[in-house]
Amino acid sequence: MTGVIRLLGTVMPAASVAPRPRMPLAVYILGLSVFALGTSEFMLSGLLPPIAEDMGVSIPRAGLLISAFAIGMVVGAPLLAVATLRLPRRATLITLITVFGLGQVAGALAPTYEVLFVSRVVSALACAGFWAVGAAVAMAMVPVDSRARAMAVMIGGLSVANVLGVPAGAFLGEHLGWRSAFWAVGAASGVALVGVLTRIPPIPVPDEKPRLRRELTIYRDRQVWLAVAVTALSAGGVFCLFSYLAPLLTDVAGLGDGWVPTVLGLFGLGALLGTAIGGRIADAHLFGVMLGGITASTVLLAALALTAESPVPAVGLSFLIGVASFFTAPALNARMFNVAGAAPTLAAATTTAAFNLGNTSGPWLGGTVIDAGLGFAATAWAGAAMTVVALGLVALALRFERRGAVAGDGSSRMAVPSTVGREAAGPPRCGTA
Repeated sequence: MTGVIRLLGTVMPAASVAPRPRMPLAVYILGLSVFALGTSEFMLSGLLPPIAEDMGVSIPRAGLLISAFAIGMVVGAPLLAVATLRLPRRATLITLITVFGLGQVAGALAPTYEVLFVSRVVSALACAGFWAVGAAVAMAMVPVDSRARAMAVMIGGLSVANVLGVPAGAFLGEHLGWRSAFWAVGAASGVALVGVLTRIPPIPVPDEKPRLRRELTIYRDRQVWLAVAVTALSAGGVFCLFSYLAPLLTDVAGLGDGWVPTVLGLFGLGALLGTAIGGRIADAHLFGVMLGGITASTVLLAALALTAESPVPAVGLSFLIGVASFFTAPALNARMFNVAGAAPTLAAATTTAAFNLGNTSGPWLGGTVIDAGLGFAATAWAGAAMTVVALGLVALALRFERRGAVAGDGSSRMAVPSTVGREAAGPPRCGTA
């Protein structure tokens, strides 16, 4: 061994090329937990017809169960982030995943639509809190230039939920009834609870306790609100379609019911691929990933609207929409932490709320166009309209970012604040948040 590396004809010391730091095990445990959360959040897209029939409601009204979960996430993320700001992180995670699992059991036993609706809201509140606290812990455990990778691991739990959990839920719903899917998620929550109990060590209280008043100052920054709007619109555009993908495939494209789990699995496989690619390059090309991914989502949604009556394009485009939409997810998460780094817990909660604001508005808009008699394919056009607005706001945020960099006014906060840095320092502390 010569002890040097030759790069482009230049001799460089081997020590100058530092390997990328390994991701802490606790981040992967959080990603595993998110698998159960994500399965519950998204599985109703494949269960709306049987739920609507069993509960005696229309498909758009059954679609409100998706919005109910999203509303719970929107409200619950900031509220629980504030309520648990000074509580032990590990104990908080254990409590929230337990409540979430019990919510799934309540949904499986729900005798009426109203009870099922309430169970979805309760589950969503617990899910939101877990996301907010878990994301803050994950971000605190890694350096700034690994934030998108850490979030890609957690979002990867959502992607795997789409690949395995959502199609499995649709399969169970078709063969054993939709309630069996809720029981399955309850069991998965139990496995996640065991993982948190056994693999995430107690997390010490930080030297400087978080102060709510200081964290709330992030909402004075226009870049934070732009990040919220971009996240909500880009997520809403995709879920405007995805929430009604099952009836679109069967009633418009003419596919049999047995195809629904397969296509949902393809969407999830695309989501997993998009997350993996986006997570690797978003830290270095944040705005490029956002602009490219949202543009691709817009084009693909429009293409699906035009070809929805043909089964082959509908299947292929469902996969590609999964790739494009989740390609941007690590960048959207990392962006919020970059502009709101002084408040890591509220940054995580705000990102969670923003995504689920989109998950609320998207299905609502989709149901509105369906009730207006425009058909299931129109949900893709409505979704494309939302992503076009998101694209314009990304361009505006980039303009402000460049102005701030030139002016040197500190509007682009890429560095981790000193308090977060102390919390993240050293493996024994396991990422205090």
